[in-house]
Amino acid sequence: MMIYDIKVKNVQGEEVSLEKYRGKVLLIVNTASGCGFTPQYEGLQKIYDENKDKGFEILDFPCNQFFDQAPGSDEELSSFCQVTYGTTFETFAKIDVNGENASELYKFLKKEAPQAEEDEASEGLYNKLKEAGFTTEGDDIKWNFTKFLVDAEGNVVKRYAPTVEPSKIEADIKALLK
Repeated sequence: MMIYDIKVKNVQGEEVSLEKYRGKVLLIVNTASGCGFTPQYEGLQKIYDENKDKGFEILDFPCNQFFDQAPGSDEELSSFCQVTYGTTFETFAKIDVNGENASELYKFLKKEAPQAEEDEASEGLYNKLKEAGFTTEGDDIKWNFTKFLVDAEGNVVKRYAPTVEPSKIEADIKALLK
């Protein structure tokens, strides 16, 4: 299976084939409107603005699995991102990233990149999550704003921890766009 074989739903509930993104470098992010990392939308939009004309796309997948931080309908979440952070990249329908109802996309991404590249803040986040009863071992998504970088051939290149700011990923994105 390739990433381009997967279908996801847009905010209108229509199926979208990821084939639409063949030949583009992708940053796929599970997000939430009420998360402490939500301000990362600003950095994501900045990277998108600088690289969208070079074959780069951000795919935004809201997820409500972590302390219900993505409440509301798909349309409300998309509107929140556009109004609050000026996002212009595509926000898709809310999905599950872990468990028996995990989307096919996230099952694929986790299989291809089971471990995240972390930064100095990751350990602190993971310790807090453990205290709250969340699993921080294995290939599960640990929290919102986990990011996956996919090259133009559809290969998952890297997975980044939620604490990794978008600006720290930009060099990796630019290297793939050359």
